[in-house]
Amino acid sequence: MRKIIPIFLLSLSLTTYSQQTTKPPAPVLPTPTDYQMTWHQMEMNVFIHFTINTFTGKEWGYGDENNALFNPSQTDVNQWTKVVKEAGFKGMILTCKHHDGFCLWPSKYTEHSVRNSAYKNGKGNIVKELSDACKVKGLKFGVYLSPWDRNSAVYGTPAYIEYYRNQLKELITNYGPFFEVWFDGANGGDGYYGGANEKRRINGATYYDWPGTIKMVQKLQPKTIFFSDAGPGVRWVGNESGVAGETNWHIINADSIYAGKPGVQDLLNSGSEDGTKWIPAETDVSIRPGWFYHKEEDSLVKSPEQLFEIYLTSVGRGSTLLLNLPPDRRGLIHENDVKSLIGFRKILDTEFKTNLALNAAVKASSYRGNDIKYAPKNMVDNNPATYWACNDNVKSAQIEINLKQAYVVKYIVLQEYIKLGQRIKSFKAEAWTDNKWQTIAEATTIGYKRILRIKPVKTDKIRILILDAKACPVISNICIY
Repeated sequence: MRKIIPIFLLSLSLTTYSQQTTKPPAPVLPTPTDYQMTWHQMEMNVFIHFTINTFTGKEWGYGDENNALFNPSQTDVNQWTKVVKEAGFKGMILTCKHHDGFCLWPSKYTEHSVRNSAYKNGKGNIVKELSDACKVKGLKFGVYLSPWDRNSAVYGTPAYIEYYRNQLKELITNYGPFFEVWFDGANGGDGYYGGANEKRRINGATYYDWPGTIKMVQKLQPKTIFFSDAGPGVRWVGNESGVAGETNWHIINADSIYAGKPGVQDLLNSGSEDGTKWIPAETDVSIRPGWFYHKEEDSLVKSPEQLFEIYLTSVGRGSTLLLNLPPDRRGLIHENDVKSLIGFRKILDTEFKTNLALNAAVKASSYRGNDIKYAPKNMVDNNPATYWACNDNVKSAQIEINLKQAYVVKYIVLQEYIKLGQRIKSFKAEAWTDNKWQTIAEATTIGYKRILRIKPVKTDKIRILILDAKACPVISNICIY
């Protein structure tokens, strides 16, 4: 006898088959590496500028400083990590050597270091102390090693490249692992240079042989992200004001960009829609006017409200925030800086306390293959591994979130599923008020994260209109506050 399959089982079978055969969207290249994804998800890290400049009052030391000047009397790196952890930051990057060439570890390649300082009678090692403290607090640790060295007698010659790489090897071998290695674009000029007291110029595009240095570091520590003007891991945002581009592509064409090249700030700020490499922007800014501690700036520490504004223009535009926090001459984070950081944390916790969109009713104009794997509900489930997607031929769409009751809405947060590439080129947000949809925000890119701060509006429904995209939209998260 032929077995008859009930119609509801046949329907279920066909649906299951459809879901099993709906392929995910093809990646829009380039896409982030696993290490870059981890870096994106950290969102906020701290820069620690601390060296002999702290005691000379300078921002850029000349290289002829007396080692004995470095003498912080109450250094407590555990205080640094405690403050950073409580404020919600995930990693710390230390200026192990600034342009003056003074090393915060006892490098065997120079006499200009803590080994010859008054700090702990020459037995101190700030790099090791902070590396160990970060491990205890569960913070990631990174290092800054200035390419320019105004103390080195061989700077400007081929021998300096070997010297520089030897110092990197020392750091990696003894104090890693590092989540980020930081190089900046200050290169060449007046310096002490072992007593030469002269101006030395180098070709920033070729002198350092960065591909060779990066290859060496990757061999020793393959999970490190490299920062410089043009990456290759992450790029400079183009300013030190805490402002990423309102249009911020995580991709860029970096072949013609090198550390210190003039005239590229706008490109670094916005990235390139047609970029061929995933090199997202990092927003570096100091909590004070200067990068190193100066007593006369104690009253000029950025307020919690100013830090929140910076958060919105950095993390809120898809960048990662690197906030400089310079220890004072005691070797402590100053009380004014601590107070501001803790106040900033309170603002974040208050403004983003309750996500109104979490598990809310949500619908979209379409979703991929009518497959629940790509359904709209994936945008409000607080799971970064799930996402909503459209069919391949769809480059514009509507998403509607029903809050069930009216709330005063101040922020809308959106995130693309960037493991499949950055796609969205323009979108807008609308609120249902006075029995009609009214535009409350318009923007371009989303990327890893976009925070829209809107004029507070009382509404029970929010609609997102994706106006244009490079390929079918892929959204992993929407939050409403």
